[in-house]
Amino acid sequence: MSAATRARGRWVPACGIVLACLALGLWWTTRAPALPPVEGDRVGVDLGDTRLVVELAVEATVQYRGLSGRASIDPLGGMLFVYPTPRAMQFVMRDCLVPIDIAFLDTRGTVVAVHAMEVETPRQPWESSREYEQRLRRYTSPPDAQFALELAGGRLRELGVGVGSRVRFDVATVLGRAGVDTGPGGGAR
Repeated sequence: MSAATRARGRWVPACGIVLACLALGLWWTTRAPALPPVEGDRVGVDLGDTRLVVELAVEATVQYRGLSGRASIDPLGGMLFVYPTPRAMQFVMRDCLVPIDIAFLDTRGTVVAVHAMEVETPRQPWESSREYEQRLRRYTSPPDAQFALELAGGRLRELGVGVGSRVRFDVATVLGRAGVDTGPGGGAR
């Protein structure tokens, strides 16, 4: 047997192995992976049969900015605001370019209030920051809210979410990201 024939004999099985590995890799990357409870600055939340992947707003600067300045919001995205303890909250549409729905959630993820927030007139050149902030409409929660979920305008209605609905996510893990002790005797559960 010549050297070329022996080399060709090794080449064919090697190509088969490489093709099998490529096919397995393609299958692995295209299948829908289970989303971990918290991934980087995002979290998976379930509203009925719909899985959303929303940004996590834990730091005060991120919470202040929220979804301001966005030209659009992914229909399967949004932002979950996390606070260490339940409280009355006020949100405004500061520098927002698109309508936003907000659901305030209690310590277990049950919706306690919803609002469809409309786009405000942008800050005018003659307006001070204080004047602008004062004229913005306030969207408030009851005092038992610990989380706020912002989605694209109209999504809460489309998904059938209202007061009493349940938003499912790993509360303990999310609170842990906010630095809240959720162990025995500490923080929310």
